[in-house]
Amino acid sequence: MSGFATDHAMAILLGLIVAWFSIGALGLAQPKRIGWVAHAMFPAGALVGLGVAAIGGLALTAGFAARTAVLPLGLPELPFHVRLDVLSGFFLLLLGTAGAGISIFAAGYFREGEGTAPGLLCLQYHVFLASMAMVILADDAYLFMVAWETMALSSYFLVTTQHRLPEIRRAGFLYLLMAHVGALSLLLCFGVLQGGSWQMTFDAMRGATLVPAWASVAFVLALFGFGAKAGMVPLHVWLPEAHPAAPSPVSAMMSGLMLKTAIYGLLRVSLDLLHVGPWWWGLLTLGLGLGTALYGAIFAAVQTDMKRLLAYSSIENIGLILAGIGLALLCRSVDMRLLAALALAAALIHAFNHALFKSLLFLATGSVMHATGERSLGKLGGLIRRMPWVAMLALIGSLAIAGLPPLNGFVSEWLLLQAFLQTPHIPHAFLNMILPLGAAIVSLTAAMAGYVMVKFYGVVFLGQPREPALKQAKDAGMLERIGLVWLAAGCVLIGVFPQVALDVAGRVTTSLVGVAVQRGPSAWWMTPVASSQASYSGLWLWLGLLLVIGATFALVRLFHHGRLRRTPPWDCGYPWQTPRMQDTAEGFGQPIRHLFGPVFHQVRELPLPSDAHPQYRVQIGDRFWHALYLPLARLTRGVAERLAFLQGGRLSTYLLYSFLTLIFLLVCVQ
Repeated sequence: MSGFATDHAMAILLGLIVAWFSIGALGLAQPKRIGWVAHAMFPAGALVGLGVAAIGGLALTAGFAARTAVLPLGLPELPFHVRLDVLSGFFLLLLGTAGAGISIFAAGYFREGEGTAPGLLCLQYHVFLASMAMVILADDAYLFMVAWETMALSSYFLVTTQHRLPEIRRAGFLYLLMAHVGALSLLLCFGVLQGGSWQMTFDAMRGATLVPAWASVAFVLALFGFGAKAGMVPLHVWLPEAHPAAPSPVSAMMSGLMLKTAIYGLLRVSLDLLHVGPWWWGLLTLGLGLGTALYGAIFAAVQTDMKRLLAYSSIENIGLILAGIGLALLCRSVDMRLLAALALAAALIHAFNHALFKSLLFLATGSVMHATGERSLGKLGGLIRRMPWVAMLALIGSLAIAGLPPLNGFVSEWLLLQAFLQTPHIPHAFLNMILPLGAAIVSLTAAMAGYVMVKFYGVVFLGQPREPALKQAKDAGMLERIGLVWLAAGCVLIGVFPQVALDVAGRVTTSLVGVAVQRGPSAWWMTPVASSQASYSGLWLWLGLLLVIGATFALVRLFHHGRLRRTPPWDCGYPWQTPRMQDTAEGFGQPIRHLFGPVFHQVRELPLPSDAHPQYRVQIGDRFWHALYLPLARLTRGVAERLAFLQGGRLSTYLLYSFLTLIFLLVCVQ
């Protein structure tokens, strides 16, 4: 970019964030006109997203020094501080790139009469985008928490767009409750990082010297707070409820973008604000990440709702990202910086990849829901004939999230696996014994993800329509197609040119751990360890696939002279084929349900002997919800009922409480 943009990057970026706020406010100018909001405001928001991505990419270029600024906002003696460096630049690039595709899709997706008024929805949507950018840009705890809470509140209102439905309100309340529990943990974390001073800037926290015990407390609080926002098990219970409740573009933003702000925050605290910690920090994060990944994959395999399936898949991918961060922390603690850089690069690239392919899949489900009115897998099927554009682009997202080459999901999972395969070199006997299990769990999780995507794509798009109304389904509109194509193109390009993605991630790893993963012999080959051990070229693999497909097509045309012969498939001697004879979502998930039975909370509903049409049902629940959260909720309700006498409804009583509290605090201070 030009020297002017480099010199004024911070000012331009702040102007773009203000533009997001302004676009949201302009939506209120004509709050009930869907045309004004959809065809003017959302495309404008997409253009702002491209600008944010450009500034983020600029921050990742060689020779770009960190930019800081003090804003004339905040409280007296507590102004807002902002900072643009390589870490924030990477996540701004992620936010702007995926956000632009989602906004273009949203321009064609939202309809009049769907819950919240269009103008108010526009305000909430763009405030959500702007607050995420401010979280990434914040350079003090005060601005970070203000932006964090703004992000939580705006996303809550977006989740409850269909607020007239009781289940939507319950999902929104659970999300908001977990968001504030996590925010409280982060507030305590920043309090510990201050080291007893009143300085709230991140620069002061970097310079603070904490004793190991307090540093560990700050790290655990950060892991808990950011883990609650990211969907880390067992703090994940809000995610499978909020994502299905929200409109599909909002689900895409929450899964593809908002969860990454939690990843950003964890990296900022653990690798920037805190000094090198003990090895158990990494082992704890690694264990929670691997458990989260496998847990999410298992639960995704048994879902019968499209959006709940993708929500659990998000938990799985967040687990893989956390596993990479944990391995990086562990390797940095034993001064194996190159291996730490490899694990961290894998986590960063997977975060970017997940923003692309998960947003793509959530948006594709939105198109399916608009076309059919259904999100239950048991009522879909055969849509590839009615919605070829959506089916083709959803196939790219499905293959990418399954980790198949030559798409982007394979690149990051392959890098993570390479990092695990190098762990026997760690000079620690206990770690050498248990870390190889990480490679096995990553491989199992990747296989489960492929299994889940076969179920998702096959049940929704292949076979015959399971309902007569599906034959009337229409393909996505032009704006929706543009948004889907944008995200699918990102999945393909990173898969074809993985070394570019690794070079970009290398800027961040150099800043955080002091070293970058080595380059390959050329720009077309990625060799993260050594060419004698492992190498990968997405471009050559693409060319090989195209060559095989082209040769096969040419041979068929040559020897068969273009003649086609159509015949019914073999029907096992039973010619009366109906949609009921197809594989169902329940059938796909049954082997997993039996194999991992103890993981699920299963409730079986058996038919009565007198039922004319007996049906057998199995309800799959989350054991953490039933074993941890419901007992905790009952305990909280019981305590509240016993303390209800304190709330007498008299002003004099409340003033007495305030007076006694003040006396108690004064005594404690003395």
